[in-house]
Amino acid sequence: MPLRVTHVPSHMTLREGRDLYLECNGFSMAEYSSPTFAFHILGRTLKLPNPPARREVVALHDLHHVLTGYGTDLAGESEMGAWELRAGCNTPFLWMINLTAVMGGLFVAPLRTLRAFRAAKGQRSLYVDGRGAEAALKLTIAELRRQLGVPAGGHTAAP
Repeated sequence: MPLRVTHVPSHMTLREGRDLYLECNGFSMAEYSSPTFAFHILGRTLKLPNPPARREVVALHDLHHVLTGYGTDLAGESEMGAWELRAGCNTPFLWMINLTAVMGGLFVAPLRTLRAFRAAKGQRSLYVDGRGAEAALKLTIAELRRQLGVPAGGHTAAP
């Protein structure tokens, strides 16, 4: 199944943007707590265990997709991993998973991965922001981008 990327309008609340992002990409919040999750790679879908460490961070990871505009394909996840590494990771799991994404990205989309890392300079992820997901979900995407240092149109405002 090809994953669709959406650029979420910045006037929406982050909650509305998250819901649109999930719908457009064929995801659901139920997957955050399920015992397994689907991983799409090279036209195949793998069912992998969803460990507690992943369950704790995947909702914020999806919010980062909304804020940055990075896609959910291999190149987009590599960009997301590079951005999260530089914008702030706060657990060993996040460091491991994002380093893995970046390593893959250096093969799949090296320039995009490196650009995402550079773009994150001076920005803050929700992992280290400290406000919590519920508080962030009430803000507009534009306001939260401003507070976290993300460009007004996200990082992928233009194709």
